[in-house]
Amino acid sequence: MGYDYLSPEHMKTNERITIVGAGLVGCLLACYLGKRGYKVTVYEKRADRRKASSGAGRSINLACSDRGWQALDHVGLGDAVRKEAIAMRGRMLHSKQSELSFQPYGIGDEAIYSVSRGGLNSTLMEHAEKDFGVEFVFDMKCMDVDLENAKANFKHYGSKEIITVESDVILATDGAFSRVRGIMQHLNHFDYSQDYIDSDYKELNIPAAADGSHVLDKEALHIWPRGRYMMIALPNPDGSFTCTLFMPYEGEDSFEQLNSTEEVHRFFKEVFPDAYPLMPTLEEDWNANPQASLVIIRCHPWHYKGKVCLLGDASHAIVPFYGQGMNSGFEDVYVLDGMIDAYNGDWSKILPAFAKQRKPDADAIADLALYNYRVMADSVNDPGFLLRKKLEHRIMELYPEKYKSLYSMVTFSHIRYSEAQRRGHAQDQRFKAIIKEHDIEGHFADGTIDDFIHKNLNTLITT
Repeated sequence: MGYDYLSPEHMKTNERITIVGAGLVGCLLACYLGKRGYKVTVYEKRADRRKASSGAGRSINLACSDRGWQALDHVGLGDAVRKEAIAMRGRMLHSKQSELSFQPYGIGDEAIYSVSRGGLNSTLMEHAEKDFGVEFVFDMKCMDVDLENAKANFKHYGSKEIITVESDVILATDGAFSRVRGIMQHLNHFDYSQDYIDSDYKELNIPAAADGSHVLDKEALHIWPRGRYMMIALPNPDGSFTCTLFMPYEGEDSFEQLNSTEEVHRFFKEVFPDAYPLMPTLEEDWNANPQASLVIIRCHPWHYKGKVCLLGDASHAIVPFYGQGMNSGFEDVYVLDGMIDAYNGDWSKILPAFAKQRKPDADAIADLALYNYRVMADSVNDPGFLLRKKLEHRIMELYPEKYKSLYSMVTFSHIRYSEAQRRGHAQDQRFKAIIKEHDIEGHFADGTIDDFIHKNLNTLITT
């Protein structure tokens, strides 16, 4: 691993940093700070996931894209993660009539990658400990934080002992229901909102074939869009697929209505006819796996006097429908690392600058994730939407250096989320107008679409 991006004056040996939460963002952050030479200790309320049973914690698969890879590569961990990642080059849509249609995510070799949450978390922990000298302390629940003095109290689940940890800086990556943020919410002028969407999710499984192969195309993220609800499936290296059903928790077409084994089987057989025969453990998975909620968290400010700061879901939890929850959290770490260089290790300047830059982008990706839920669940079946995407994709193929779709800006670039949101909205409005004014479908049908794009390029790509 290369350490050459660190200048000597940034190699810290005396500053103590406490990280609260050993999830994905906390572990990557520990790698970054440990690599710089800080004395890093991570406190986690759960047991060591590397020793826990397979059911510990959430296991919903994640999609790693360019922002996540940039953050992993910068600290030398990208290749280790790629070994277990599977490329997904587009959406494979499954209709209620079991018809398939494929929508590529990008152009050329662009793809998002299916990774296991638990596997990735363990990989990051291993490297944090062995390569960067980070200490992990498990079964320690954060009880209180002295924000003024960067002190935290932790209680051990087993012994019930309470310890006080003194630090130079406390960085909280303890998730959407962050204890550290809960303490900060008592500060004057602290803004906070918590919004549950009307859908919950449940994880299910499609096992591998008898020979260990994938029973569906493994280079696609599979989606069964059904309007108010949908199911998705991401491939695993062992030939299985991790499936997730998203649907309202109450009312029509909801989890509330699926209140018996008979109802579950009837529903899947009728609504997901091509998936149902591939799910022999449906009943067991349904009963064993919890129904979980989806929440959006927004807050401000993320920091306190250069002593305490929130990152990842603790500061901006989002719904998973753009595949950017992990990627945005990893980008938090990458941006914070850049601030350490920009402000010469002065945390009183690093933390305010970091929060000021990232807050607009966190708000933007939260909005975009909700937007993409509607796209995945419903719009992917809308002829007008599909025609806009078809036109957009052809423009990107012809002029990849001049044009990026909203999805490509979010997923395959490092353009700020807030800027991608602005451009994407303008592009969508322009494309709606162009399709209304011109027979785009006819141009595709008679093979003149490329001529149309060349002739009208300035109008098509102007933002």
